[in-house]
Amino acid sequence: MCLLTVPDGFRQGEPAVLVIALGSHDSFSYWVDEKSPVGPDQATAIKRLAKISLVKKLMKKWSVTQNLTFKEQLESGIRYFDLRVSSKPGEVEKEIYFIHGLFGIRVWDGLMEINSFLLQHPGEVIFLDFNHFYAMDDSHHLYLISKILKAFGSKLCPVQPVEKVTLQYLWELKQQVLIFYHYPLYQDYSFLWPGNKMPAPWANTTNVHKLLQFLETTLRERSQYGTFHVSQAILTPRVKTIARHLIRGLKNTLVHRNLPMILNWVKTQKPGVMGVNIITSDFVELVDFAATVIALNNLLLEGNRGVTKS
Repeated sequence: MCLLTVPDGFRQGEPAVLVIALGSHDSFSYWVDEKSPVGPDQATAIKRLAKISLVKKLMKKWSVTQNLTFKEQLESGIRYFDLRVSSKPGEVEKEIYFIHGLFGIRVWDGLMEINSFLLQHPGEVIFLDFNHFYAMDDSHHLYLISKILKAFGSKLCPVQPVEKVTLQYLWELKQQVLIFYHYPLYQDYSFLWPGNKMPAPWANTTNVHKLLQFLETTLRERSQYGTFHVSQAILTPRVKTIARHLIRGLKNTLVHRNLPMILNWVKTQKPGVMGVNIITSDFVELVDFAATVIALNNLLLEGNRGVTKS
């Protein structure tokens, strides 16, 4: 298995921005701590309600968007990770945790799990997108950045034109990790890519037809050069959605029913300059999502062969 798991015919020279990779939405949320305080990403009213133990159990049904651990996701072909992080208010130390409604594991533990995989698979390259920060001042960010550097060191790929990032280039330099950091301090570190290099437009809808229309529209508006692009193939529950289906949870209310239609849309996509680049989904193992996304790269290989013949 190699970067974005693309076919042999263009593995070495094709820019990563042109191939199709699979990502997971709220990648770390396979485990959240019901015993921890409600996260600072939640409204005050939710924090008050969460003092009732049952409320946190119900929150978990809507906070968890993945079943697989980082290691399991990596082994399944996931190469893009959507990361939301937070300090834990009240803690004296500056420890940083993954978060989605409730606190998850320590970020450091997640980085170590990912790095372990990379050490065993030196040909693999991943994207880590730190796009939401909560209860964090500059000192928290400096702590987190130091942990990123400590975890990956020389594996970190510095910022450069995205079209230059090919497998051959990364392999020669033994670089395996691209970090996208949506906070101004990225400017002080050569290995932190600005968040605007990884746009991820969000449909914010419970309607699968509106979602697919949004995905089509944003693909047509995708920048031809200079950035990667994330298609978030996810449905987002509204307050009334949660209220009506409180006990059923996200997976049983929105994902199971609509994922087959989303997968059918994925099957019609193509790689290339204005094509799909990175696709994220909830519960990536529920359907044959990984194999479907990876197989789309064969279209790019066929295109290359056609150009060669002509």
